[in-house]
Amino acid sequence: MCFEVMFFDLDETLYPSNTGIWQAIGDRMDEYIHERLMISGQEVTNLRNDLFHKYGTTLRGLREVYGINESEFLKFVHDIPIQDYLKRDDVLINTLSQYSSKKVIFTNADTGHAHRVLSNLGVEHFFDEVIDIQAIHPYCKPMKEAYQLAMTSIGVKSAANCVMIDDSDRNLQTAHELGFFTIRVGTEERSPFVDAAITNIKLLPEVIPVSTRFAQ
Repeated sequence: MCFEVMFFDLDETLYPSNTGIWQAIGDRMDEYIHERLMISGQEVTNLRNDLFHKYGTTLRGLREVYGINESEFLKFVHDIPIQDYLKRDDVLINTLSQYSSKKVIFTNADTGHAHRVLSNLGVEHFFDEVIDIQAIHPYCKPMKEAYQLAMTSIGVKSAANCVMIDDSDRNLQTAHELGFFTIRVGTEERSPFVDAAITNIKLLPEVIPVSTRFAQ
C-alpha cells in the first residue's frame, strides 16, 4: 500500500467527536438560520436536516434555496473559541510525522476554521494544502465534482494513488466510487465502500504501515 497523497477530513476526523466543537458550530448555524429566516425551534432543526441531506451541506442548501451570503455564513458559524476545545496533541503529531506522503486537508469548512483547528492541535506544518468549501465551489463533499476539483487543484491524476480519511460514510462512498482507498474514523464498523475503519486517527498506523512510501 503506497499513496501519493493522503486526503484528511478535518472536523471529527483529526480530533474525537466528543470535543463539543460540532455542537458549538451547530448552535451557531441554528442561530444564523433563526436570525436570517425568522424561524425557530423544531423548524430550524428540520430545515437543517433537510438541507444537509438534499444538498450535501447546510451551507449549500441555504445558498441554493435562500441565496444567503456564503462568506457571511462561514464567518458566523465558525466564530467559536477553538482553543477552549482543542489543545496540542503530541500523539497525533507523532502519528502524522511518520508519513512522508503529501498530506492535504479536504473539508466542507472554510480555510480559516481549518487553520485554527490545525494550529491548536499543533499539526499545521504537516499539511501541504487546505482544500476548503470555497475552493470546491459550487460543490461540496460528498459530490463527485468536489473530489475531482480537489484532485485537479493539487495535480493528482489518479485517485488510485490516494487515500481518503474521513468520519462520514457518505463522503467515503463517493471517494470509493472514484477509486480512493478509504478509511473511516470514529468506528470499527465497515460499510462495503470502506476499506479500513479505526476508532481514532491515532490508530492510523494499524491500517497504513508507517513504512508506506509512494514510489515517485
